[in-house]
Amino acid sequence: NFPVWDVQWSDAINYCNLRSIQEGLTPCYSLASYGTNPANWPKDWIRGTSQLRSNIVCDWTAGGYRLPTEMEWQFAAQGGNYTHNYVYSGSNNIDDVGWYYQNWSCVFMGPHTVNGLAPNELGIYDMSGNIWEWVWDACGDYPDYPQTDPHGPEQDWIGARGCRGGAWNVSQPYPQCSVTFRYWADSSESEFPYNGFRVCIAP
Repeated sequence: NFPVWDVQWSDAINYCNLRSIQEGLTPCYSLASYGTNPANWPKDWIRGTSQLRSNIVCDWTAGGYRLPTEMEWQFAAQGGNYTHNYVYSGSNNIDDVGWYYQNWSCVFMGPHTVNGLAPNELGIYDMSGNIWEWVWDACGDYPDYPQTDPHGPEQDWIGARGCRGGAWNVSQPYPQCSVTFRYWADSSESEFPYNGFRVCIAP
């Protein structure tokens, strides 16, 4: 009944490939020369100071599960082609659509159950507040030229990956819970109590 939380970026990558394999889909992620099955990856890739995380590659043509890119996440959070251009995902009032410190009060120091507030224009819940959501993109500035469906920087130089949407512990929901706010977290940390993820899959 809760979003997954207290996980790092690497946990999400593992999950996507393992779920893809379980369902007979082609995994999207591969690690260096170790292939796409996380069972064959070095055990230290997911924790500590391992530099292997910078060698994760996404096959954008594969049919398996993956993390959304920053821009995919933002497009969905804004309501896609049905957007009303709200500040938050589904409303200009955060209390309508998102859990944050003032309306949840961190009762048990964790996120709220899912689907407890209103969805956005696409019927998606909790894209503002409740839990920061990992995305694929490595840390970097927006490009200074037009792009279509960008995938972010090519290389994870400093080990930081994107998180979007805000979380239950945010005391000032604007701008952190807005659909445009960008946040980065160190992918080498062992765990993040405020971070979770949602997956996407090609139609």
